[in-house]
Amino acid sequence: MNDQASPLNDDGVDPAARAAGHQPALTGCPWHDVNEMLQAAGLRPTRQRMALGWLLFGKGARHLTAEMLYEEATLAKVPVSLATVYNTLNQLTDAGLLRQVSVDGTKTYFDTNVSAHHHFYLENNHELVDIPDPHLVLSKMPDVPEGYEIARVDMVVRLRKKR
Repeated sequence: MNDQASPLNDDGVDPAARAAGHQPALTGCPWHDVNEMLQAAGLRPTRQRMALGWLLFGKGARHLTAEMLYEEATLAKVPVSLATVYNTLNQLTDAGLLRQVSVDGTKTYFDTNVSAHHHFYLENNHELVDIPDPHLVLSKMPDVPEGYEIARVDMVVRLRKKR
């Protein structure tokens, strides 16, 4: 075991803990929480990031595409372009505040739950849903090429209604 203490960010949050999916404690005030989350992740809390973060994180665990968030922002009268929404989602993902889940080559969702978990994809209504079983286990992993290690396993189980 390493005897050195983990380095902390200015807010006292261990970056390794954040990378493992541990978010800062929330206060219950969505605007303040978004500000704290952005600053703890090393992102400047700009007006657009704050507004998009409030839409993203103010409603609990969610799965959104950039287009879905853009539509919510438009309805909430948040003046942002679709390009800004994409840029912000990618910045939040890079900072560890979101998890990107690709369903197929054309559909990418952003998950506010960054803990290790898997998903059902409901093909009929294009919806991503967390798989609730925390004991789901993959029994055999593939051999990894020389010089590589598995960073994460994302399983998406596609479901459709019976005919």
